[in-house]
Amino acid sequence: MDTLVFVASKLIALLLRAETWEALLLTGALIALVSGRLRAARRMLSVALASLLALGIFPLGDLLIAPLERTYPANPQLSQVDGIIILGGAEDGVGTARHHQVQLNAAAERVTAGLALAHRFPDARILLSGGSGALRDLARGTMPGAEVMAAAFRETGIPQARLLLETHSRNTTENARFSYNLAHPTPGETWVLVTSAFHMRRAMASFERAGWEEVVPYPVDYRAEGFLDGIGWDLAGHLDTLDLALKEWVGIWAYAASGR
Repeated sequence: MDTLVFVASKLIALLLRAETWEALLLTGALIALVSGRLRAARRMLSVALASLLALGIFPLGDLLIAPLERTYPANPQLSQVDGIIILGGAEDGVGTARHHQVQLNAAAERVTAGLALAHRFPDARILLSGGSGALRDLARGTMPGAEVMAAAFRETGIPQARLLLETHSRNTTENARFSYNLAHPTPGETWVLVTSAFHMRRAMASFERAGWEEVVPYPVDYRAEGFLDGIGWDLAGHLDTLDLALKEWVGIWAYAASGR
């Protein structure tokens, strides 16, 4: 059942992507053109072109992602820290396995901020949580996210003895639940949660529901640039931010509705 839910969530996420709807519009226009429905073809092509120009010029995703990133303050005050949780998502498991070298992506701040906290609080345990959230990895092997992050931590002098690796989670709910079972946090312990700022709201809800009590959110990897500052042709960047924002908001609503 968990696998079916996982696959379904990935298919839904695909449908939420703006570029998917652009492709559907173009496909519909081509079908209408071939079938001789010229007026319908012109309408769909006009909508596709207008929306593509709007997406390329205006940072519409900033309007959706900025409220998520403002949910928790950056750089919270920390004194006693018993553990640091870093959520996966910054790593390239396939690239790391292929090149035998740590490969990170645009969310690399999850790892770099986690490393900074690990050196700042040398007595804190470090929990690296992440299996693989990629649908294609059901059919082919890849290096779990936690193992990629662990390699990065070891390369910067963090001993293996400090690391707790949770390598089976495929989404945020499993991050929280599996990490709790691995760490067994006791009352009074303070754990710091490191993940992207746009993802922190959903992550905190998942961790609180999984039983974590003293968790301090430490958001990193901010994406919103400000709407006016972001105006200009950047189709790939604007699409990426919009897709992230849509995924998070739908995830928040679905999680709240499910009551899980």
